[in-house]
Amino acid sequence: MGSFLQIKIYRHKFIAYVIFVVAIGLTLGTLTCAMLLNQWVGNARIEAANAFSRVENELQYDADRIEAYMQRIYSNTGLMDDARSFLSSSAEGYLTSRLQNSQFSQPLVSFPEDVKTYLYSWAQGEITQISLHTDQYGNVVRFNDNGIASFAFGLPNTDDTFHDTIMKGFVYRKKLSDPTLGSQEFGELRFLVSSEQIFKSVQSFRLGNAAAVSPSGDIYLIGNGEDQDLEELSRLAAANGRSYGFISRGALKHIFFVSIPSTKFNFKFVSIIDLYMLIRQHAGMLITIFLIVLAAMISVLLLIAYNMRDDALFLRRIIQSIGRVKMANFTPNRPARYRRNEYGMIARELDDMIQQLDKHIRNEYLLKIKQQETEMKALQHQINPHFLYNTLEVIRSTALVNQDRDTADAIATLGTLYREIVKQENIISIASELELLQKYLEIMEFKYPERFYYQVNVEPTLLSIPTVKFWMQPLAENFFIHGFNANHEFNLYVVNGFEAEDRYVLEFVDNGRGIPTERLNSVRSTLSNHDDASSNSIGLRNVYTRLHFFYGNNFSIEIENNKEAGVKISVRISKEVIEHVQTDDCG
Repeated sequence: MGSFLQIKIYRHKFIAYVIFVVAIGLTLGTLTCAMLLNQWVGNARIEAANAFSRVENELQYDADRIEAYMQRIYSNTGLMDDARSFLSSSAEGYLTSRLQNSQFSQPLVSFPEDVKTYLYSWAQGEITQISLHTDQYGNVVRFNDNGIASFAFGLPNTDDTFHDTIMKGFVYRKKLSDPTLGSQEFGELRFLVSSEQIFKSVQSFRLGNAAAVSPSGDIYLIGNGEDQDLEELSRLAAANGRSYGFISRGALKHIFFVSIPSTKFNFKFVSIIDLYMLIRQHAGMLITIFLIVLAAMISVLLLIAYNMRDDALFLRRIIQSIGRVKMANFTPNRPARYRRNEYGMIARELDDMIQQLDKHIRNEYLLKIKQQETEMKALQHQINPHFLYNTLEVIRSTALVNQDRDTADAIATLGTLYREIVKQENIISIASELELLQKYLEIMEFKYPERFYYQVNVEPTLLSIPTVKFWMQPLAENFFIHGFNANHEFNLYVVNGFEAEDRYVLEFVDNGRGIPTERLNSVRSTLSNHDDASSNSIGLRNVYTRLHFFYGNNFSIEIENNKEAGVKISVRISKEVIEHVQTDDCG
């Protein structure tokens, strides 16, 4: 495998290939990892958005529950009276007031019990504290994790119990007024929604580290205990001003964050993702990608080494063949294994050349004699045109004697067509060229009776235009080869000719099979690029070459499929070039 490295040019090429393949592999691997990392980060953003949406929905649910409870208070007179009694500054005052206001005929309603039933239980424990306030103090109903209520009366409004922090939760405030007193306000209800209960619902989301950050800098870490570093990162993310981004903490610590402001309360929901930890979580996938890229690079380098080894063998074969020629050693050698590349073709061609030289040197005299014999035989077997004309005339006369006029006419037409073809003149008029075409079409009409028809509609102004000989018939032959359907009862070939403003136009239209789109594009490309080698339409290419040679660049051929069926070939000849050609003919 390494024998090609002994050749300097291949050694340098292989080193260049190694550098190129490794660079491409590293680039593809890096791009793939970057795309995956971007996808994982995008998933983290979506997960954070879903978690935040869950929090907002929970807060909205609690707000709706609180609003419904306020409607309940206003619609229940007994509950409103007990809430007014609960404003007493002590428990004794509350109990005394509710007993004084009670009536024997009506059941006794308890505001704290009603709050527990309709708020704590229905809100699934998220509303953990309800307080009723006057201007100076407030009375509190607080529920523990088991739903057991505790009370506090006469607490100043400045007490820490009523201090709003995100560590405790979110406070909804509702003014309480008595409709019987003209909607006069007599207190304020405050409902505390527990942060612990609200954010517990999002701990199942894959958030990494998450926190709620208030404008004052208070932080509630979701699912984590105290972590000074995480608190600092959460504050930085909330203060960043962007909804997501990156925070760098040293060369190897890069943090991705998502920050979403709440529409319900004044806080931001922050999700922190450590990119290093994210990569470690997906290490298995990254290792798999690395192994795939490495295997691909090794495979490509092995394939390159294999091909370069074969090329080196062919190069040695070429050098050996040149040495044999220098030494006049033309003895046959083991044929080179053919490969479809430059070195393989050259080695094979050199072997063929040596063999041909050997044959040529040994047999030149005999080959010359054989060539002379072949030329003599060809001269002896040449067909005399007059003999062909006479033979056709005898066949036609026999057909007339047997009253087979159609056959006689067809033979006469064929003989006339052959006489015109073998004439020496190369430049004729459009009228003469049309006559040749019509004779050919008449023969095809005889060949396909009641299945083929043709029309020629050419304006007189075109008939005197000079043109090259025998170019219309190949276009018609294309129709019979590719588009004609012998089983079809009506195959039509139409020739139209008319004069436009600055050119003459000849159209050859048929109703046969169209040309497939791919093939049509190939033919158009071949004609537009003047490409002889790649064309399979030899007849059409020959027509184009001859007309282009005669008329120059002021001539064009367009080929297209008809909408209904068949093909239309349009030949456009500039009036300017016609005047030039006619002037040359007169000269």
